[in-house]
Amino acid sequence: MDIVERITVEPDKRGGKPCVRGMRIAVVDVLDYLASGMTHQEILADFPELTEEDILACLKFAADRERRLARLPA
Repeated sequence: MDIVERITVEPDKRGGKPCVRGMRIAVVDVLDYLASGMTHQEILADFPELTEEDILACLKFAADRERRLARLPA
């Protein structure tokens, strides 16, 4: 999965937060929904413009970011 195609950053949208495919749905929103216990199916039902691949891209984006942060010197 190429998250570059699915996760975009636009300075004038959501304060420059990473968003899904240029929409106003931020990666952090999707992660918060998942962390609160929502299933993929519930998120997709509430946000029909999202796809399963979008949710997986958000998870991959977060994992990649965490991996990069773990490599920073203390």
